[in-house]
Amino acid sequence: MTISKQDILDAYQFRHACKEFDAERKIAGADFDFILEVARLSPSSFGLEPWQFLVVQNPDLREKLRPVTWGGQKQLPTASHVVLTLVRKSHFMRYDSAYLQHVMREVQQFPEDIISLRSGLIEKFQRSDFDLLGSERTLTDWATRQTYLPLANMMTAAAMIGIDSCPIEGFERGEVERILAENADVNLEHWSAAYMVAFGYRKNPPARPKTRQERDAVVRWLA
Repeated sequence: MTISKQDILDAYQFRHACKEFDAERKIAGADFDFILEVARLSPSSFGLEPWQFLVVQNPDLREKLRPVTWGGQKQLPTASHVVLTLVRKSHFMRYDSAYLQHVMREVQQFPEDIISLRSGLIEKFQRSDFDLLGSERTLTDWATRQTYLPLANMMTAAAMIGIDSCPIEGFERGEVERILAENADVNLEHWSAAYMVAFGYRKNPPARPKTRQERDAVVRWLA
């Protein structure tokens, strides 16, 4: 399979953090299914998939989220689709959790000897290599970092088919989680909010050209 390098670069040039969408334009179902499938197929550390993607289409729920989402004041009411990504809390992500055993056994379908080996490898990684077991926050933060892989992939895939997006971290997480628990049956013993991302079609062109540092400022070759 070959995709033009220029087509990919054009998608990155096209993509920007869209602050307001054309509320009259909606993403076709097949196109949004494609974006969600890109998220589902995204990689994660050890393939543990520590995420759940909530597609928030209920206007009343969006309005309840809006007062505590300072970074999405224009996006929440105008976006065609909004994804709120949840991350599994630390007790699910420990090397010895039932969830990890489920993933290795039922999803990845490893034989028992490989499961035993991988469990030991993950324990070493969490305990000493990356020192993740010192606090619940550290392990949850590690899991949260995995969720940004599907975020980037969703936004790039959307851009490649002409759909705009905007990642949103500007919200009061505790309040967002309370609203989700009360209105969407989200179990806060299991899940924490990672980010939102809005999709649709831009109402206006970007206010300013894309800016990035020069390559030499961000890349260093070790030959």
